[in-house]
Amino acid sequence: MADRGTRIAALCTLAALFAAAGCTRVDTAATTSGGLHPWTQPDRLRLASTEEPDSLNKLFANSDASDQVANLISAPIFRYDDRGEYVPEMALTVPTLQNGGISRDGKTVTLHLRHGMQWSDGAPLDARDLRFTWQAVMNPRNNTRLRAGWDDITAMVLPDNDTAIVHLRAPYAAILGIFALGGAGYPPLPAHVLAGLADINHAPFNEHPISSGPYVLTRWNHGASLEFDANPKYWRGKPAIAHLIYEIIPSADTLFNALQTHEVDVDVDSITETQIGRLNVLTGFSTQKRLTANYRHITFNTRKPALSDVRVRRAIAEAVDWNRMNATVFHGFNQIATSDIMPTSWAAPNIPPYPYDLVAAKQLLAGAGWLPGPGGIRRRNGEPLSIDISTTPSKPANVQAEVLMQQELRAAGIELRVKNYPTSLLFAQDGPLYGGRYDLSLTIDTNAPDPDNEGAWSGAFIPPHGANTTFLNDPVITETSRLAARTFDRTIRKQLYQREEERIHALVPAVFMYWQIAYAAYNSDLKHYRAAQYLSSNWNAWEWSF
Repeated sequence: MADRGTRIAALCTLAALFAAAGCTRVDTAATTSGGLHPWTQPDRLRLASTEEPDSLNKLFANSDASDQVANLISAPIFRYDDRGEYVPEMALTVPTLQNGGISRDGKTVTLHLRHGMQWSDGAPLDARDLRFTWQAVMNPRNNTRLRAGWDDITAMVLPDNDTAIVHLRAPYAAILGIFALGGAGYPPLPAHVLAGLADINHAPFNEHPISSGPYVLTRWNHGASLEFDANPKYWRGKPAIAHLIYEIIPSADTLFNALQTHEVDVDVDSITETQIGRLNVLTGFSTQKRLTANYRHITFNTRKPALSDVRVRRAIAEAVDWNRMNATVFHGFNQIATSDIMPTSWAAPNIPPYPYDLVAAKQLLAGAGWLPGPGGIRRRNGEPLSIDISTTPSKPANVQAEVLMQQELRAAGIELRVKNYPTSLLFAQDGPLYGGRYDLSLTIDTNAPDPDNEGAWSGAFIPPHGANTTFLNDPVITETSRLAARTFDRTIRKQLYQREEERIHALVPAVFMYWQIAYAAYNSDLKHYRAAQYLSSNWNAWEWSF
């Protein structure tokens, strides 16, 4: 069996060079008389991530860790499964044009909800909570991170507590996504807890939420862990695994060591490119590999004087050898990105990568008035071309990428200074990104299955009104992203996204680097773990068992 396991591991490693998904490896290891590994605790699952949530109220949360936890404690109207398909959660069915759940004119959506659901405190969970959530999202006193889609709702009529009829001012193709998780997707909030507050920005619920999902948060040990118990009030029934421990281990290398020593059962998508070749040293673990909707990119704060000129942004894009970075820093395990729309999506545009052209980059900088100066750093009006870059240092490759960018940009006459932050601070509502207190960021964003990206690029969604942290307010991008979201015709939408992405490519508010080919590693005793392509592999936590 050991030889067979070695052969499978080798095949998986080779497949990483040619395929985006599909290889699963199962390691064998010693088991107890009960058939489980000696380190497996049937009533306790230990997950670990390098990141900590910035908030447990999705209205205010910007981090991937918050999405991961939300899938444990929240019951949205719909979930995304491992392939990005909608799974009815609070809803009985997924509304479509075909089944009449979405009206012919696209302006009315009818949601039929399950009867008799409860919050973890025993209060009824129903359409009244959904309507309150819409009101909370739109309440100007609340610092809602993104209102895209919710702001198209003109009324939410409840014929009864199990039905919500949603009226829209115009068709919105991504409307179902706001009733899921991720982006502007928010699960229903408990009206009986929050409705009496003028705003919920600092409500105790944001750190100590009651649950509508499969697990209940029992304790948040900031900087260390979150602890959960199975929710006996969950509509699907109490999950088989009684306790979850979500450990926060800021270093990806330390987390990998915890896998090796079996202190952790599940790595929550923290396997780095440098660790992929070492997966075969893990005993008693299964691995799953897939192309994910996570894209690594450089974002420019276009409000900063030095970066407000598109020539400077384009010069930075062409002065870095992104192919070399992928081959060295990221070991060639990622797929080159040229837009923020998933390459497997029906809407994927045809956009060329930026060429690596140091000569052209220097010419662009000179044309923008940045001329060679002392120490090789360009200057304009006596000011050096010095800019900061920020990332989260939990993944060593992020920092290595910054170092490589420093070297290559210096050759163009640009001084790049590193100014990194913990994830929870970098992505906080009042943090550097959303507060506009950064120059360049190197981050990973996650997309939902629908290509709607209005909230990320439209001038209508610049913070504090949304998630356009480039602060670029371009009328073409704003209009094309708006029109693309307001038709159900995929042919028209694809044409609009092509036009929008061409404009983004021309104005360079960001450089799209790579789509992440991710590996999940989990205790091979764990049943029904299905790593997801979109957003969170915790999507079916209620099914997990040993």
